[in-house]
Amino acid sequence: MSFEALSRGAKSVIGVEKNLSAYQALEQNQQILNTQKIQFFCQDALEFLAKKSQNYFDFVFLDPPFHQNILPKALKLLANNDFVTHGSKIYIESEAEILLMEICDFFADEISLIQQKKSGQVHYCLLEIL
Repeated sequence: MSFEALSRGAKSVIGVEKNLSAYQALEQNQQILNTQKIQFFCQDALEFLAKKSQNYFDFVFLDPPFHQNILPKALKLLANNDFVTHGSKIYIESEAEILLMEICDFFADEISLIQQKKSGQVHYCLLEIL
C-alpha cells in the first residue's frame, strides 16, 4: 500500500512493519524504485504510535492482525498522540464490523463514515475526521 500511495501522488509515506522479512522486502523494493519519499520502520505499530507525532498524517491505513484486540489500542494512540487532525482519513480493515459509535469514543473531533463494506471475512471502512 505504501508504494501504491506514492504512485498515486503521495508526497511522502511512512510504513510500519513488525515482521523482519516483510520489512526487508519493503526496503529492497524501496531501493529498486530509488525513492527517498518513503520511510519504513521495523517495529510494532503500537510502539510506533505510542510516541507523539511531529506531523499529522493525511491518510492512515490500519490493518492489524485479527482477533488480537489491537485496533482499539491503535485508534486510541492515533488520536492521543497527534497523528491525525481535521481532514485526516483513516482506512481500517477488521475481522468485525466497524461501528462508528465505538470509533467516535477515541476522538475528540467528529468522525464521518465515508464508506463501509465487507469482502469475504474482511470488514473495511473509510473514515474522515471533521
